Amino acid sequence: MNDFKLKLVLATLTGIVFSFIFILLAFVLPSKEKVVYKKVPKGKLEHVSEAFKNR
Repeated sequence: MNDFKLKLVLATLTGIVFSFIFILLAFVLPSKEKVVYKKVPKGKLEHVSEAFKNR
């Protein structure tokens, strides 16, 4: 194998390994606070529906 192909293969493998490490760290070390998104009711019907859900 010539030098260019070897460098290309090594660079690709290095990129894959580092990407895999950072993806694993994202799952192993989750953020401390949980973010909860609540949909804000827009119309009158959604307000009434939300009121019945929260009874």
